[in-house]
Amino acid sequence: MKSILIDSSAWIEYFRGNEKYRYIKNLIYSNITCTNDLILTELLPSIIHRKEKILEELLNSLTKYKMEINWKELQEIQTMNYKHGCNNIGITDLMIAQNCIQNDLKIIAQDKHFSEMAEYIPLRIYEQDKV
Repeated sequence: MKSILIDSSAWIEYFRGNEKYRYIKNLIYSNITCTNDLILTELLPSIIHRKEKILEELLNSLTKYKMEINWKELQEIQTMNYKHGCNNIGITDLMIAQNCIQNDLKIIAQDKHFSEMAEYIPLRIYEQDKV
């Protein structure tokens, strides 16, 4: 199975103990989860501030995919978002979607706009019951 990128929104729900994201633990132990610098930058400052060393080490041990920003492609994706009525997608989520597409990764995210974008761009959503 290809790697699965866990968006910071899903990580946060997992850390909060949200039952919907309990399965992430099995994915971590299966060694198929990955991350990128953007997600780490969203998560690690708070974790480091709270001195949660084990969690910091876990996140830093995940396979990390390099972010290669193609600004023209991001503009095209955002134009498609507007065309489909998805008007509130931030640049960071566009960059995360692009990173998944570039590396053929599936994504787990709390934000529904990733699923919406997957209807018209080649973004693959991880679905727990369709492994």
